[in-house]
Amino acid sequence: MPNRSAQQRAFAVPEQHRLPARPTLRAVARDARACPPSLSLSPSFPLRCNTETASQLEVLPTRRVRLRKGEVLVRNGDAFTGLLAIRCGSCKAVVAAAGGGQQVAAYYLAGDILGTEAIFAGFHGSTITALEDSECCELPLDRIEALAREDATFQRSLSTMLSREIGRGRKVMLMLGSMRAEQRLAAYLLDLAERYRLLGYSPRAFVLRMTREEIGSYLGLSQETVSRLFSCFHAEGLVQVQGREVTLLDASALQRRVDEPLH
Repeated sequence: MPNRSAQQRAFAVPEQHRLPARPTLRAVARDARACPPSLSLSPSFPLRCNTETASQLEVLPTRRVRLRKGEVLVRNGDAFTGLLAIRCGSCKAVVAAAGGGQQVAAYYLAGDILGTEAIFAGFHGSTITALEDSECCELPLDRIEALAREDATFQRSLSTMLSREIGRGRKVMLMLGSMRAEQRLAAYLLDLAERYRLLGYSPRAFVLRMTREEIGSYLGLSQETVSRLFSCFHAEGLVQVQGREVTLLDASALQRRVDEPLH
């Protein structure tokens, strides 16, 4: 398993180790129209505000970016120009790991905000790629900050969103540092189920957008270990697995597995 502290240092990657420069987010945008009002008012979208602020959000000079599966949204080292909101689809973030390899550091679903770690650095410290056909919008940070100063509800919502991202990162660090392999996979499946539930989808049956290899990279496990654990969970009646389609048969048992004390 890659050293976690080394992975964290990867967010400030030296110039000589960054991935080759690619077109900026604006250069790959296929549709320059503003995002529709449904983005800012969607139940899955994390920024809540009053009616006046919502109207201002709807007319922000945002850029809609449509990506096919496997296309890059931003690359490690790209300049930070604004937060990125996933309108539909899903993405993964990959960072440089110790030894010159790469590791999946995060995965994002519709309604998630990307790029928060780049606010301080001024550039993105990971390469974000679409896991399926997806659509994102870029939200100018200066305008979001101005709206936050004008609307206390929006400001609290923005702070909550940033805090959520910090909390999610800490959960991953705890998972990699203290959980056994089967606990990590169980926690990953339960997290996916909860995130799909919040989006209004079934928390019981869903499609895994990441491959076994990518899941292993995210969980600090080998591809073989992930495949073996899926087979074990299937045999124990915890999940039903058909390719990338997963059905949670006993979520309570998976949670008990996560909560088991370490020996």
